[in-house]
Amino acid sequence: MRKIIKRNKTRMSLNKKLLALIVFSVASLSACADTILQGDVKRGSEISVVCGMCHGVNGISNIPIYPNLAGQKEQYLVLQLKAFRSGERVNIAMTSHAQKLTDQDIADLSAYYAQLDPKPQ
Repeated sequence: MRKIIKRNKTRMSLNKKLLALIVFSVASLSACADTILQGDVKRGSEISVVCGMCHGVNGISNIPIYPNLAGQKEQYLVLQLKAFRSGERVNIAMTSHAQKLTDQDIADLSAYYAQLDPKPQ
């Protein structure tokens, strides 16, 4: 009887892990399925003025609590900005700024910050 109970607990644990894996996979695929817009680095530079107030003019923040954006992976930045915009990720400062961005704005900003040198100069 104990073996049956133990086997059922193991099976339920595996089922939960499998379900979590499936949910994660579907979420990842749907995030990747978004249309990838070509970012315009020049335009990204022009609209990054507001971002620079916290994240530094060249994407290197002088304020310890704000992350550096220079050299971040472009698609990572796209996903994070979209998460702030949708409310999936919440931050008092970032949510309000991201809600004003179009998909093209996000692509342009992400392209701009991705090509910057991540090393402080």
